[in-house]
Amino acid sequence: MASGFFALLDDIATLMDDVVVMSKITTKKTAGILGDDLAVNAEKATGFISSRELPVLWAITKGSMLNKLIILPIAFLLSAFVPWAVTLILVLGGVYLAFEGAEKIYGYFIPHHHEKDTEIKPSDGEKTILEIEKKKIKSAIFTDFILSVEIIIIALGTVLGKPIFFQVLVVTIVAVIATVGVYGIVALIVRMDDLGYRLVKANANKKNILKTIGNFLINALPWVIKGLSVIGTMALLLVAGGIFVHNIAFLHHFLESIPSLLRDFLLGLLVGLAALLVVKALKAIRGSFRRDRS
Repeated sequence: MASGFFALLDDIATLMDDVVVMSKITTKKTAGILGDDLAVNAEKATGFISSRELPVLWAITKGSMLNKLIILPIAFLLSAFVPWAVTLILVLGGVYLAFEGAEKIYGYFIPHHHEKDTEIKPSDGEKTILEIEKKKIKSAIFTDFILSVEIIIIALGTVLGKPIFFQVLVVTIVAVIATVGVYGIVALIVRMDDLGYRLVKANANKKNILKTIGNFLINALPWVIKGLSVIGTMALLLVAGGIFVHNIAFLHHFLESIPSLLRDFLLGLLVGLAALLVVKALKAIRGSFRRDRS
């Protein structure tokens, strides 16, 4: 009896070791999306009144948790009953990621008009501030939903073929890391300038290292967000390329002679540009059709 109990404990320990190992591998595979998730959410969590930044971020975090509670059961059901659908969604998600990365690069080299977000000013009334916050929070949660689908499907794709209980443990751990890790770092980022202002104010009549650090934090925030955006764009293309190479048979030997990172980036960029051209063409056709009807 005792030997059976200890054998069970040993099996559980072995299972948890495997879960931890696969969670590390899966987290690495989703790192590109997490980087983009971090960049996007850091950008969306800025622009609020200082005293409202953390409450707004908490509201977005709760929305992100709800997103994952909705997505996780659906993903596990697909894995259990139609596993091929996970691979299909994974490849389609890769096309979306590639498109998103290519669109960002296109927008950098060929700037075009973007509708600016409504800025919140301290002089706005409480009702106006709450209405603007509500819209921005809703937009951030919707973006998080799309990124959460990508993270969870990529995570699930790495453990397809494993027992369903194993899949649940690994993917749930990755989902928790994605939420707590990303939004914890975002909270630190959005408060960088506030900490900087506090240091500058506390050392207003002094010339010391704390005041220098304060000024650095204030000036660094926009550059940190821009830097994360660039890193996130590169990561989108790398992750997309990796998805295509590992899940589409005839691409397994695509440009084998070059380093895998460069290969994944080029493949992601090529697919992204192709998807971007298709979208631009469809928009042009739709615009032409509307003009003809009018």
